[in-house]
Amino acid sequence: MRETPTWRIPAGIIGLFVFLIIYGVVIARYAPDIIGGWPGWAQTVIYLVLGLIWLLPLRRFLIWMETGSWSPPPSELAEDPAEN
Repeated sequence: MRETPTWRIPAGIIGLFVFLIIYGVVIARYAPDIIGGWPGWAQTVIYLVLGLIWLLPLRRFLIWMETGSWSPPPSELAEDPAEN
């Protein structure tokens, strides 16, 4: 458990905001040109996917902000109960 503040949390929040702004601008700028002629239902599906796809790397990013490692720490629950 972390007891002292770390630079990763404010840097991570700022980085996340910057990434989301850039991602949103890129999608708003280029997606209508590419899918503007598609049927409405297809555009809806694409915009839903694009609206949710940024969540894929979020778990590992939040783990990095908290621990400094990109992979989750070993869980105490994963230990063999027979060892105790």
